[in-house]
Amino acid sequence: MRNNLVGRKRATQKNLVGYLFCSPFIFFTLVMWIYPFLWGIIISFKKWNLISPRQTWVWFNNYLGVLKDPLLWLMVRNSIYFMVVFITLTTITSLGLALLIKQIPKKYAGFYITGFLLSYVSSGVAYSMVFNLLFAGDGLVNNFLKTVGLKVDWFINPRIAMASIALIVCWKFTGYYGLFFLAGLNNINPTLYEAAVIDGANAWQRFIKITVPLLNATFVMIIVFATITSFNLFTEPYMITNGGPMNATRTMMLEIYHRVFALLQAGYGSALAVVSAIITFAFVWGFRKLIERDDLYDA
Repeated sequence: MRNNLVGRKRATQKNLVGYLFCSPFIFFTLVMWIYPFLWGIIISFKKWNLISPRQTWVWFNNYLGVLKDPLLWLMVRNSIYFMVVFITLTTITSLGLALLIKQIPKKYAGFYITGFLLSYVSSGVAYSMVFNLLFAGDGLVNNFLKTVGLKVDWFINPRIAMASIALIVCWKFTGYYGLFFLAGLNNINPTLYEAAVIDGANAWQRFIKITVPLLNATFVMIIVFATITSFNLFTEPYMITNGGPMNATRTMMLEIYHRVFALLQAGYGSALAVVSAIITFAFVWGFRKLIERDDLYDA
């Protein structure tokens, strides 16, 4: 009995030490995330211009205005368009990058990983300005395409403007997501490939039957991250197109910024933010239900 009491006391002390070390993060989460989130929900039921201290309760009027606004569904369509292009491109390029780095000797792999991660830590404003110049009508990319008789209106054509932005964001996240794929590849037991080779499986069969299924958790994580990125897109369209042409790159984050800081409609902007969060959660939940598998064996 005494040993049990001593054991419980030590366990309690260890828990207190753990809570002590976690307290800065818990405090940061409470102050910088939970409080603004709850305050945003409260503001979504009010009419407030950010300047006057007067706040009027309008209850669900802001939400009704958001749902009746045809621009909402245009922005959802733009986000879905971006999401399809972005997830497809980023998944292919990041997985390909991880497969290439996997073939590099370990003492050199760190150098390449660091190089590819530089794009992820680059300033969104800076690289947006650079790509805007590169893809301009008289920019480097179009000057190169002119040599083969082509010219593409990357950010002017409403049909491809969002896809062009997806290409830029893909450049940013390829190295970051590739690191996740590399970690997943390193966790696959190499004896599975050896057994497959003995059974006569070629490289493509090994990739489809072993690599892809065992990377399911990584695919799910990256698709979830990419979905959240798609519905939180702001910097690139703001810096390059400002939502144009013809609202082809208008996103919900852009509209929230416009409503809150340009039109001073804090309540409407908060309601739009809540609706955006609900739509994002619905897509994330749907993708997880669609592709997540729990019946895979341990590698």
